[in-house]
Amino acid sequence: MKKLIKFLFLPILAFFFIAGSTFAQERGNDNNRASPNAAVSQTIGTTEVTVTYGRPALRERGYFGEGTPLAPIGSVWRTGANESTAITFSDDVMFGGKSVEAGTYSLYTIPGMNEWTIILNEKLSWGTQYDEAEDVIRVTAKPAEGSDLEWFEIYFNELSDTKAHLNLHWGTTRVPVPIETM
Repeated sequence: MKKLIKFLFLPILAFFFIAGSTFAQERGNDNNRASPNAAVSQTIGTTEVTVTYGRPALRERGYFGEGTPLAPIGSVWRTGANESTAITFSDDVMFGGKSVEAGTYSLYTIPGMNEWTIILNEKLSWGTQYDEAEDVIRVTAKPAEGSDLEWFEIYFNELSDTKAHLNLHWGTTRVPVPIETM
């Protein structure tokens, strides 16, 4: 009987560990948030790309500039609000021209005047608990002019059977990042 209990204990313990980690990136609780949660998903060919993030508002604050309170130039930004932005690829893809394996990553950025650094990182966390040692890839993207958005938004456009652009858009700044299926 003791052997049977030991035999069953490990698989049950493993089940609860896996089930608990599955919900590690649940966003928030039942309370209202100043920066509400959002999710966007796009199928590219047969690959599903899903992004979950918090949507901060500008509220007349400065952004993407030298010493601005929101996402200052040259500093790592969580690319949204609250928990780290999570991006999931159902299959291997080319992200910004670099190969990325299927999986879930946090999405960080380093805003720049003429070029942004887009970072996929393995650590999912609250806020800016960024750890450079966990970076999977870094790619660069050129910011473009966009319509004026009060609320930060992530969306897809330029869709085809094999590729799309992931857009990071806030204020009048839009940063497109190409994603291609492999």
